[in-house]
Amino acid sequence: MRSLRFGIDIDGTVTCPTSLLPHINEQFGCNLVLDDIKEYDLTKAFTVDEKNFYDWYKSAEPHIYKTSPAQEYAKDILTDWQAQFELYYISARGHHVYDSTLNWFKQQEIPYDHIELVGSHYKIETAKKFGVHAFFEDKHDNAVEIHKELNIPVILFDTPYNRKPIPDGVIRVSDWQEANKWIKQLFPIVEASI
Repeated sequence: MRSLRFGIDIDGTVTCPTSLLPHINEQFGCNLVLDDIKEYDLTKAFTVDEKNFYDWYKSAEPHIYKTSPAQEYAKDILTDWQAQFELYYISARGHHVYDSTLNWFKQQEIPYDHIELVGSHYKIETAKKFGVHAFFEDKHDNAVEIHKELNIPVILFDTPYNRKPIPDGVIRVSDWQEANKWIKQLFPIVEASI
């Protein structure tokens, strides 16, 4: 029986943090790379009218999500974890992209127990509601606030836009293999003796 439940962000955590960049570069004639993104707000990385950017983004969302590559090792590790842990994806995506999100998980063959699209970066109440034991995130303030409010470990996937200081209990990792090592330390699985 799986008694532990993980809350997992999708964009920049399960998907590559570079997923948006080809779409932005094509639409706005840029040559942005991940190192150019120093803040979570993408409009700070290049000269663009914020309203134009968000209007475009809203219309492009389903296509962007459909074509987002998964981070390296995410599928394998999440597949391994599914035998031990319940996988609850909690995303800031809006419910209007639920079908494209679900299709992406099926297409990528990434396991899930539940997908919750909250339509806001405020995920604390949802994480609390589902009683998650750890959270996986790429947004710095989300990681810090979730840890502080719920007193659970939060794995923060390192990117140039989230490199502010973090408290104990928020663990910065470079990839899913490192996240897996931490999870094995934090939640050791006791094998049943035969």
